[in-house]
Amino acid sequence: MINITIPTVDVSITKQEAPVLSNIYGFTDFHLIPRDYGGIFMFYNAQEELLFVGKARKLRPRIKKHFEDTVSPVKEHRNEITKIDVCLIEDPVHREIYETYIVNKLRAKYNVDKVLYK
Repeated sequence: MINITIPTVDVSITKQEAPVLSNIYGFTDFHLIPRDYGGIFMFYNAQEELLFVGKARKLRPRIKKHFEDTVSPVKEHRNEITKIDVCLIEDPVHREIYETYIVNKLRAKYNVDKVLYK
């Protein structure tokens, strides 16, 4: 049997209550997320509930797109997001496996694809 565990978080940024610097929905630390690395990202609310899990070949532009895009699955819930965790994972197959595992293990609230529970 294959044993999968949730990968270690490499970068975690939180929403600022009263951001002084330029921000996107209260997040000012996007520069901490690597631009040219692949991995998975997880959006959490204030109660530490997992809202959404995604994967990307290039993390920072993909995460920012969720806050700017009109077709993002979290577009109606952007104000709920208070924390973003990022795990750097270069192998695309590993990203796919981890994303599916985390969506189902932690029951991400707004993921609609790859959901094996209902």
